[in-house]
Amino acid sequence: MLNKLKRALVLLETVVASSSLLLLLLLLLIQIIARNVFETGFPQLDVISRHLVLFVIFFGAGLVTEQGQHIRIDILASLLSPQQRKILVRPLLGLCALLCAAMAWYAGLFWLSEWQYAQSNERLAAVLAAVIPVGFTVLALHFSLLALLGSEPSSELGSEPAKMQDKAKSA
Repeated sequence: MLNKLKRALVLLETVVASSSLLLLLLLLLIQIIARNVFETGFPQLDVISRHLVLFVIFFGAGLVTEQGQHIRIDILASLLSPQQRKILVRPLLGLCALLCAAMAWYAGLFWLSEWQYAQSNERLAAVLAAVIPVGFTVLALHFSLLALLGSEPSSELGSEPAKMQDKAKSA
């Protein structure tokens, strides 16, 4: 059940991130042509483009989290044994899920406030800004699934530096 959810989430993120990137490129091309050839521009395209970057970032972040390629701060990981790292992976993934969930909650509150007080000409930006709480929710879901289902060996805490250090010790 959780694996199906995980696959569906990855598929959704792939579609959203890739289509957002393609749409971003298309809108930027239209804006460049409009400015350079016709000496005019579309102000709303700039707003949409800025928010499409957020779509690519958040949904791309979910994808790299799923692959275990997310940014990690591995200060102490190289000092831990493989068994200790394995024990710490799931609790740390759970902590990351909680932090992302808290960020999603507060981003949602901020977005709701922004939506309530947005002027009519700023409604589009307010709607598109919903990607921030949604993005943090997606990240929280990914970290939760990784904590519950376990992570792949390549995504373990400090895997690359620790693997290199383990190889050096065994040689």
